[in-house]
Amino acid sequence: MGIGKIRAGVIGVGHLGQHHARIYSSLEGVRLTAIADTSKKRVSELAQKYGCKAYRDYRKMLGEVDVLSIAVPTTLHYKIAKEVLEYGKDILIEKPITSEVSQARELLGMAERKGCIIQVGHIERFNPVIMSFQKILTEPKFIEAHRLCKYNPRGTDVSAVLDLMIHDIDIILNMVPSPISRIEAVGVGVIHKTADIANARIKFENGCIANLTTSRVSPRNLRKIRIFQPNTYISLDYEKQQGVLYQKKMFRIAKKDIPFERVEPLKAELESFINCVKHRVNPVVSGEHGAKALEVAVQIADQIEKGQHGK
Repeated sequence: MGIGKIRAGVIGVGHLGQHHARIYSSLEGVRLTAIADTSKKRVSELAQKYGCKAYRDYRKMLGEVDVLSIAVPTTLHYKIAKEVLEYGKDILIEKPITSEVSQARELLGMAERKGCIIQVGHIERFNPVIMSFQKILTEPKFIEAHRLCKYNPRGTDVSAVLDLMIHDIDIILNMVPSPISRIEAVGVGVIHKTADIANARIKFENGCIANLTTSRVSPRNLRKIRIFQPNTYISLDYEKQQGVLYQKKMFRIAKKDIPFERVEPLKAELESFINCVKHRVNPVVSGEHGAKALEVAVQIADQIEKGQHGK
């Protein structure tokens, strides 16, 4: 990669990609070199704002960058990531890694052959409420996750399971060191043919049970996870960045706020990605993590679809 700043680029500077560009432009040891988007107006305005080059065709910027964030609709992840990896670039792909498991596995194989890093944008892993309670976590017995969002047409190229619930799937898979023994899922499409509201119950071989609920047609936003383990109950609010710990102490229940330093999760995520690129180490959320979360999400989505059609 040579001496000097890491040259970063962003493919897709819409709702989320614009923030990748903003953060890359301010990170120490990084230079935002180029951005690409199909919207000429948007890409031109942001390029002028951050002092980088603007492209409509992302292929034209591949020779000018060392690392790339891919923040396009999910259905385009595989095609674009494959071309970028062929060029030998390290990439951060927004979640889900792809829309199909076979595509994810192909990208992982390509990255290994090319010696490239793939990090997947499961941003909640970098939320301080998740990072702060790792030392408290011992033996989860029951996990309950709620992720409800006001309607937004962004991300509706896939079901709410792949767009929203997959965040909690990734967190829980990382939290419970055990294979899955059973999945039960239900859901309905309210505005779209794919599920807008979904519930999944995941049972692990070690006995832990996780109950996940998600909706993208909610009147309010809610992102919470609760973990129950022997003598301990942990309640975490991703959105408010708050955490509360309840523990049995002798004959009473003690309540304690979980302290943590507030950070911008996306900034922490991109800083971690750049560090992995510099030192050639595995990402906190690797391509393999992204693929495993996708495998579970696809199982849930398929089960819901079969239920909707009475199969």
